[in-house]
Amino acid sequence: MKGVNNLKKFFLEERSTGVHLKKQLLKNQLMWIFYKEGNKSISELCSLTNNSIPTITNIIIELTNEGWVLNYGISNSTGGRKPTIFGLNPNAAYILGIDLSRRYTNIGLFDLHNNMIGEMMQLSEGLSNSDTILPTIKEAVDKILNIHQLDRDVVLGSGVAIPGIFNIRDGVSYSYPIFGGSPVKQTFEELLNMNVYIEHDTRTMALGEQWFGLAGDYDNALFINIGSGIGLSMILNGELYKGRSGYSGEFGHIQMVPEGDLCYCGRIGCLETVASGTAIVHRAKEMILKGKNSIISRITHNNPEAINLKTVISAANSGDLLSIELLEEAAEFLAKGVSTLIHLFNPDAVIIGGEMAEAGNLIKDPVKQKIGKYTILQLKQDSQILVSGLHERAGILGTLPVVMSNTFYQLNNQNEHIKIN
Repeated sequence: MKGVNNLKKFFLEERSTGVHLKKQLLKNQLMWIFYKEGNKSISELCSLTNNSIPTITNIIIELTNEGWVLNYGISNSTGGRKPTIFGLNPNAAYILGIDLSRRYTNIGLFDLHNNMIGEMMQLSEGLSNSDTILPTIKEAVDKILNIHQLDRDVVLGSGVAIPGIFNIRDGVSYSYPIFGGSPVKQTFEELLNMNVYIEHDTRTMALGEQWFGLAGDYDNALFINIGSGIGLSMILNGELYKGRSGYSGEFGHIQMVPEGDLCYCGRIGCLETVASGTAIVHRAKEMILKGKNSIISRITHNNPEAINLKTVISAANSGDLLSIELLEEAAEFLAKGVSTLIHLFNPDAVIIGGEMAEAGNLIKDPVKQKIGKYTILQLKQDSQILVSGLHERAGILGTLPVVMSNTFYQLNNQNEHIKIN
């Protein structure tokens, strides 16, 4: 399995000047159009880029000769001459996705049509439970590339989703000392020896939903990531909102219980202390140790320390009353928080994702029901409450547009049209 032979040369041409630079930018623009919108005819590309047929034809010939673009034959035209359709060669290059969480890591290799190559590699190590997660990730990436007989030269880059407080301005994670205060991008590029693009985990999941899931149907959608913690990402007017430094969306740290438990962030009574996976697991352990009867005990072989959110959700899906009760307790607090979001943003949809998505209607229905107590009727009627169908794949899928946008789109985003005279 091989990519294009001139990947490095393709990007070295970005440093050109004048007409050569314009040509390279137009190539990048066409690559982004193919990736985002799919196959196109020459005339469609002319309209989208405001360039002439000869100009676009010559660029397509070059991209085809370089191996980036394939001729996909004649389209099904409704009248007149049927146009030839062009699109990305899926095997021209590859994208590496790394979804790094507190307690686990998912790694996958994808072609340019977003198809996963082989199986997703799942590691039971993350930023909170392993001091050796970085070398473990490098070993896993090396293994994936070796399995598919790929050199790093044919990997466009790696998209890395990370949790916690991450500053997009200086690239530093303020949650995990394993990065030593260095920019996370620099750490991973030195580790993996390839281009790396970093994004916050919840925003990456929202991108996954926007490109491949439910959020693609809406201009204004809020994505709530519920796993060990709780995060929020906002798609407003079709664009992912980040805030000044990328700190937006710390939904899990709004105060919900003024005299509540201490949160790991150092504040009292945060939403995470009562509605996150960590809070639900803590409550499950507490109840079982008090002698509460539950399927959870059977699943974990009477070992409370083996309980995790997936355990509780699995038990709830099997009809376990304690587990269902725990989800409903969390739903009460989530409903209060979501009602605030609905009042602030008036979204088309609120999408519940992350590990909690596995609960399906067992979390959606109580949240939807309880929201009515806290939300003005007209605003409630405007917003749908949905559960992600992508589940654990949302994060790793979201890394793909992160890589492609940084590779092909960001170079052109100051000029809507790159025109060659």
